Amino acid sequence: MKKVLVRQEKVTIPTYPISAYDKNPMFLEKRVYQGSSGRVYPHPVCEGVSDTKIDREYDAIYLENDYLLVMILPELGGRIQRMYDKTNGYDAVYYNEVIKPALVGLAGPWISGGIEFNWPQHHRPSTYDPTDWKIENGADGSVTVWVGETEKMFHTKGMAGFTLYPDRAYLEIHGQVYNPTDRPQTFLWWANPAVPVNDATQSIFPPDVHAVMDHGKRAVSKFPIADGVYYKYDYAPGTDISRYKNIPVPTSYMAYHSDYNFIGNYDYDRKAGLLHIADHHVSPGKKQWTWGCGDFGKAWDRNLTDENGPYIELMTGMFTDNQPDFTFLKPYEEKSFTQYFMPYKQAGALKNADTQVAFGVQEGEGKLCVTLYAPAPLADAELQILCGDTVVFTQNITLDTAQSCTVTAAMPDTKHYTVRVLRSGKTLLDYTPCYKQEPVPAPAEEIPAPEKLETTERLFLAATHLEQYRHATRDAGDYYREGLRRDATDLRLNNGYGKYLYNKGLFAESEGYFRAAIKTATWKNPNPYDCEPYYNLGLALLRQGKQEAAFDAFYKATWDGSMQGRAFYQLACLSSLRGEYSDCLLYTSDAADE
Repeated sequence: MKKVLVRQEKVTIPTYPISAYDKNPMFLEKRVYQGSSGRVYPHPVCEGVSDTKIDREYDAIYLENDYLLVMILPELGGRIQRMYDKTNGYDAVYYNEVIKPALVGLAGPWISGGIEFNWPQHHRPSTYDPTDWKIENGADGSVTVWVGETEKMFHTKGMAGFTLYPDRAYLEIHGQVYNPTDRPQTFLWWANPAVPVNDATQSIFPPDVHAVMDHGKRAVSKFPIADGVYYKYDYAPGTDISRYKNIPVPTSYMAYHSDYNFIGNYDYDRKAGLLHIADHHVSPGKKQWTWGCGDFGKAWDRNLTDENGPYIELMTGMFTDNQPDFTFLKPYEEKSFTQYFMPYKQAGALKNADTQVAFGVQEGEGKLCVTLYAPAPLADAELQILCGDTVVFTQNITLDTAQSCTVTAAMPDTKHYTVRVLRSGKTLLDYTPCYKQEPVPAPAEEIPAPEKLETTERLFLAATHLEQYRHATRDAGDYYREGLRRDATDLRLNNGYGKYLYNKGLFAESEGYFRAAIKTATWKNPNPYDCEPYYNLGLALLRQGKQEAAFDAFYKATWDGSMQGRAFYQLACLSSLRGEYSDCLLYTSDAADE
């Protein structure tokens, strides 16, 4: 009987110790890190790593079934330290057998290898800190290890649940992020799997990725064949940058667009690789980062490991397609998502993949070779190959977990075909070559200075962008103030600038701008479409001790369906302070219903 085992045990890992964190906070204003603000307050900062390694004991959590062994280190940010494919003896993620930090993280120490979960900013400020954890057993025989924390910079909560099932050769990850504050916050969530690389490895991006972009979309390149200058290196007349061996300098690229749900890598010598699977509507982010195969990259390999070889990072972003690309979390809002990491074998450069089946296609002279891989039991499936609307080949397919098979079919036209896998008449997965490519996009342009923006709407959008993306060197306040100089009655600018001041603790000043926004909103209609300014006014009044006026403002905010949950919650809190507990329960019930 197949089952999932879970165990906690002490493991000894050679470790280069870090120095003590500086007890004095570093404010680090206008520090740029990964394209956004490098402020870390109230995190302490570490500025030293020993040159001498010692044996250090860590608590490790192991998840294991017949196919995979997963090692989790709660003491190092809850990272996945190892994912080992038992079916072929392959470390599907880069297994660094030494903890050798470099001072490249947001708060100092950062280590390579495994799978790091970066949030609410890249790299994760607490990537080297311990995290809470617990184990859950599922009724279906699955086991989930939860890791999570409430981060210190913005007080948002993030959790990841790592689940193994008895009969499946993949790791399922449930992500949850929650904003427990009364103000909007922003976040990133990029899973950062490191994968081993050599001259025989390739990054497997979906077949519709024809352009990639740098951080902040500042630069763009064709993909997979680059034919121009990218990261100051000239790839003309044409170089395949999906291959590690062809990238000599530190380079990052993110897919401009894809309608597929996968990204991965493949080692043609080992005939094995790793896939990430997630709904592209929720997880558009697909990225490769490398130190490069040149001397500089090899030096960094030595900085981060003693004996394990080079690696690349194949990052995957939820609710984001670039770095930095932050997503809003409204007050008390939770976002959840699911992503999968799964080793695969034999199928090479994939054409499509999900958690039921993955396949690659090789086009030969008068034939097609289709290799299928099953990460879960695949029974009574059908492989079809079509030319236009005509089925020219069909074969029944049954595969056990982690099995693969190759099917060869005669095909006079190896450029125009469709491959699909069906079960019970329903298409599980398909692929049709598309030779029409989207135009390569232009790189992003820097936001002009406030006085150069033509409209108050552009000024509002620019200010919102700067706040959302935690811009390191430009101040959203300059754009709000320029907009209000042009139109002091603008609703969005008044509400936005009020929030800007509120976030700085200037509650009395913010009140005036919220009232100005309400005055505009109620110019002809006492019942506006958007009651957010009333909610924000309630917050500003509450912070000034004006509870009665705050109560009135929050109650008016409940007239707006989008504001009811958070406004009723505030009413419940105020009723509790008054000792009106029956009203508190009533408002709590109303908040829970939203």
